[in-house]
Amino acid sequence: MQSNRRKEDEFNELDEDEIDSAPSHSSHSSENDFIKIKKDNLWKYSTFVLLAVIIIGGFLVFSGKLGSGGTGGTGNVIANPQPTIPGPSGEIKVSVDDDAVLGDKNAPVTIVEFSDYQCPFCGRHYQQTHPQIKKNYIDTGKVKLVFRDFPLSFHPMAQPAAEAAECVGENGDEAYYKMHDKIFENQDELSESNLKAWAKELGYNIDNCLDSGKYKSEVQKDLDDSQVAGGQGTPYFVIVGKDGKTIPLSGAQPFTAFDSALKSVGA
Repeated sequence: MQSNRRKEDEFNELDEDEIDSAPSHSSHSSENDFIKIKKDNLWKYSTFVLLAVIIIGGFLVFSGKLGSGGTGGTGNVIANPQPTIPGPSGEIKVSVDDDAVLGDKNAPVTIVEFSDYQCPFCGRHYQQTHPQIKKNYIDTGKVKLVFRDFPLSFHPMAQPAAEAAECVGENGDEAYYKMHDKIFENQDELSESNLKAWAKELGYNIDNCLDSGKYKSEVQKDLDDSQVAGGQGTPYFVIVGKDGKTIPLSGAQPFTAFDSALKSVGA
């Protein structure tokens, strides 16, 4: 009986030691670990939120600058997805240079077009609006068109296409506009080999001219002049009236926009 009682006392002592020491230590360690994890997470989450605010704020500021028409340098010009009609803002300095003329060279009103042969908005203008301008104003002798180049840096075939048209233009303005039309009518198939083939279809061999880069500087001068005239995207037009009044039009405008502007300058 005494032996059994001693064994029971020893068991109780052992059981009390295990409950008082190990669980107590484990509970204390778990509590500390839990608090530490919460603090770490709070720091990480706060940092993440702060970085997100900075990134979003910077993006909004940058987007605002682009939306206001800012350009980061001389070559970062973008096509206008939404055409706008800026009102007259004083005299615009625009030159026709020695570029090809479509229509009567003595017509009292001039449209100077700065365009990119690979630009889809320029292609839209050619397909939808140009024919109506030609029919109602150019073919009637009221207006002449001067086409100048505005090749955008992110259109790799715009520069070669412009040079190809200049090469064909050695044979006169009529030849130039034949090539101009050919390029826009096949805009989705632009390549140097096709440019040479199209010229041959029209009766001109431009292989050596195009390969030599003969008109590279001529095209670059057009690009420079487009920016002096206020061009920020393609297509860009400056209408010059009888009295020298200038009206800029940006983007693939409908015919009604040109009709109104041309009438306002005496066409």
